[in-house]
Amino acid sequence: MNRGRLRPGRRGWARLVVCVLLLAALPQLGGCRDEPAGPVPIRIATGSATAVYHAFGESLAGILNRELPGVRASVVVTAASEENVRMVGSGQAELGFTQADALTTESAGRVRAVARVYDDLLHLVTLAGSPVRTLADLTGRRVSVGAPGSGTAITATRLLDVAQLDGRVRQQHLGLDDSVAALRAGRVDAFFFSGGLPVRAVRELTATTATRVVDLGEWTEPLRRAHGEVYVTRDIPRSAYRTEPVSTVANPNYLIVRTNLPDPLVREITRLLMERRTELARAHPAAGRISPRSAIATDPVPLHPGATDWYRRAKP
Repeated sequence: MNRGRLRPGRRGWARLVVCVLLLAALPQLGGCRDEPAGPVPIRIATGSATAVYHAFGESLAGILNRELPGVRASVVVTAASEENVRMVGSGQAELGFTQADALTTESAGRVRAVARVYDDLLHLVTLAGSPVRTLADLTGRRVSVGAPGSGTAITATRLLDVAQLDGRVRQQHLGLDDSVAALRAGRVDAFFFSGGLPVRAVRELTATTATRVVDLGEWTEPLRRAHGEVYVTRDIPRSAYRTEPVSTVANPNYLIVRTNLPDPLVREITRLLMERRTELARAHPAAGRISPRSAIATDPVPLHPGATDWYRRAKP
């Protein structure tokens, strides 16, 4: 069969997707029955339940369940990027979200990309009355640098290192929700979190507590010199949290996939990701920033062949 010329209708695609995936998952099957034995699971590794990955993943799972008969998509709450890469690479999840800076040469070789989706912005959050106004003011203070296995922990640790603050900050490794609770209770003086705008947990914090987001824009270039050009400067406007506008360090997010997921299924996931952007944006505004043109820029992770096929046909 010439796969490049295969153009079934919507029902044909759905049945083909299920058939190919079942054959890949259950090699002992010699054919594809009209009624599969059960739905095919698509586990999406996300992050904290109050962060962007989770909201995005929930919406994407709903779309896949609605549009692809025979597929059962669900989200998995994780520590985020680093854990997500590990889960997808080891087959514990089929899809996952990750920051670009969480990928090493080794880990990038174990997964493939569906798309570059949006940028994560590094937040340094403290109380409005805190003396912490710059990164240097963290010296000697209790700071949550993100949960182990998270992209936040990677970016924050690199930032403290290039600022020569690594041994001068009393680091705690808390997830987003625990970081917010610890700041409210006075158990930490500030916390880092890397996420797309707006981060729900940060927005809820700023709605009830006088809060400051610290400007980190000056640290983009030092990070680029030390760790590569993945980092860029982005603005956190007043509208995000009703706090003073600041600039900060950002890096792109990718939706990654198991290398052995069948091409027709990944092609359909890519199509739905792009064609349902308006619906995804209702779950979180960051999802509305997806663009087919920028989606293909996923270095150092190569695109999955199924995703490449969709982009080639769509000619973004």
